[in-house]
Amino acid sequence: MSRLHVVSGKGGTGKTTVAAALALALAAEGKRTLLVEVEGRQGIAQLFETEALPYEERKIAVAPGGGEVFALAIDAERALLDYLQMFYKLGSAGRALRKLGAIDFATTIAPGLRDVLLTGKACEAVRRKDRTGRFVYDHVVMDAPPTGRVTRFLNVNDEVAGLARIGPIHNQAQAVMRVLKSPETAVHFVTLLEEMPVQETCDGIAELRAAGLPVGGVVINMVRPEILDAAAVEAAANGQRAAVAHALSHSLERTGFGGARNPGLAEQLVDPLLAEAREHIERLALEHRGRAGIAELGLPTYELELLGDGVDLAGLYRMARELRKQGVAR
Repeated sequence: MSRLHVVSGKGGTGKTTVAAALALALAAEGKRTLLVEVEGRQGIAQLFETEALPYEERKIAVAPGGGEVFALAIDAERALLDYLQMFYKLGSAGRALRKLGAIDFATTIAPGLRDVLLTGKACEAVRRKDRTGRFVYDHVVMDAPPTGRVTRFLNVNDEVAGLARIGPIHNQAQAVMRVLKSPETAVHFVTLLEEMPVQETCDGIAELRAAGLPVGGVVINMVRPEILDAAAVEAAANGQRAAVAHALSHSLERTGFGGARNPGLAEQLVDPLLAEAREHIERLALEHRGRAGIAELGLPTYELELLGDGVDLAGLYRMARELRKQGVAR
């Protein structure tokens, strides 16, 4: 069985971007990865600068070393048609149901059914083999719902298996849960070094563990550099205005902006810079607390720096290289 990587995170943490970078990282050195979208936002297509993904697996990128990344946007209606054809051989009758709106009606009145269909399609890709008996994909990466919904989303098949105790629905739900709870599956969380994302990550991991679902690692995204050295931080923290003014004046002279050409420039800049330095110190303290909370989880942790100009295709490959360098492929 190929490996399944489920990526979740609080909204705004960049989970879709990290899922895409992870797919690229895992596809390096000749591997084949399928990147699956389940929320219908077409975020993957935007990241890879390609047209909207259809309900079929399509190659969207080549990874370093010749690996390939395929992508699929799972549509619940189409997945239900597949399901009906697979187990009940409805064929054209299934297509007629779709025209009548029965499929949309079914997934609306039974929201859990939608999650069953979405997870089931991804798990089918994990188990699929080619004619030679080899698994089609080495890795399947799922861009999953946000942290607050991911445990229910992944565990819905367990509930369905308990309700339908016999027949194809029961068997399908059990097969999906065997994949989701296997050692070949890992649920990764994307977070920022901010209070709410870190807390949601800790809560989400606790929920997963309580449900018996396998936890992977934590990706700290959009990490900003520490721009002040220890001495500067201490000076700013203690409000040592004279020390900062002297250091700033010296720096300006070296760049040609200080001295006799711009008298008093350093003094004018000291107070705004001290205010920024204090804000920077407060942010560093918050980030250190966040790192400490994540470290207590005892999970593999990876860090991706903030890309100042946003994430384009080149930035995505850069993130993938960083993930590989930090050992995510192991």
